[in-house]
Amino acid sequence: MSWRSSISLLKVDLTSFLTHFEWDMAKYPAKQPLVSVVDTLAKQLAQIETDLKSRTAAYNTLKTNLENLEKKSMGNLFTRTLSDIVSKEDFVLDSEYLITLLVIVPKPSYVQWQKTYESLSDMVVPRSTKLIAEDKEGGLFTVTLFRKVIDDFKTKAKENKFTVREFYYDEKEIKREREEMTRLLSDKKQQYQTSCVALKKGSSTFPDHKVKVTPLGNPDRPAAGQSDRERECEGEGEGPLLRWLKVNFSEAFIAWIHIKALRVFVESVLRYGLPVNFQAVLLQPHKKSCTKRLREVLNSVFRHLDEVAAASILDASVEIPGLQLSNQDYFPYVYFHIDLSLLD
Repeated sequence: MSWRSSISLLKVDLTSFLTHFEWDMAKYPAKQPLVSVVDTLAKQLAQIETDLKSRTAAYNTLKTNLENLEKKSMGNLFTRTLSDIVSKEDFVLDSEYLITLLVIVPKPSYVQWQKTYESLSDMVVPRSTKLIAEDKEGGLFTVTLFRKVIDDFKTKAKENKFTVREFYYDEKEIKREREEMTRLLSDKKQQYQTSCVALKKGSSTFPDHKVKVTPLGNPDRPAAGQSDRERECEGEGEGPLLRWLKVNFSEAFIAWIHIKALRVFVESVLRYGLPVNFQAVLLQPHKKSCTKRLREVLNSVFRHLDEVAAASILDASVEIPGLQLSNQDYFPYVYFHIDLSLLD
């Protein structure tokens, strides 16, 4: 069997993929020189890395822009945007002489504001104030007055601990800001949204650590145990970033296991020479505590392959000539660790 991810119809968890692994002759022909196979793997992974950096940068830019807009809609009345609070009806617009200002009044001073705002300056329109929003600290009031007394009104308001917010109603600008927020929210949702299958099951972004591969002989065969509804909605609601991550995680993992297989082959030939006479196996301890016992058994069984290495494991003072490795990294047998907890 050749395990492929390019068509990717059947989902297989990482452990199953690894325990059923066979070399992909179509992607990495065994007849090619070893350097060519390695070059193909390296180019494939380099391209994935380049694309990942580009897509991550684009997503982070989108996220930053959205967070900056969201920050404007948070905070108190002194700092937050007012575009989602005010409306056209709160202002006197298109007047040559009149203008509406927004004033932040501390909550304990509401009564004082109502009694004094008309006399803070000349030419303030009577009964023109209205409370349009408030937070824990105070309220946002409107007041209408003649344009030529703006500076005088601001000075007197400040003396009475009333703060005039620098805000002028611009319908086009407010509409643009709202549309920008809506667009960024939509773009973020589209870029990174889980599929209906994952949502239904309540699983993580990468449910059950699956690698997508194709069943040989019948590429159209659906995944085992998959319902019609799940087949219909699989992929629905997934943004391009999430789809890309899923596909390329599979591609990268498959390439990584091929590299592990290459390393086992090359190291074994270097250790034991030609003709090739070795067997590669996968060993997974049932418990982490069993690892030490497994290592002891392996060292006992294969110590004849490298007596110096076996002795160095028992005696840390023994050095292996010609090797700059820590004794903990070298064993009488060829060993490579495969971490399947990549997504935990």
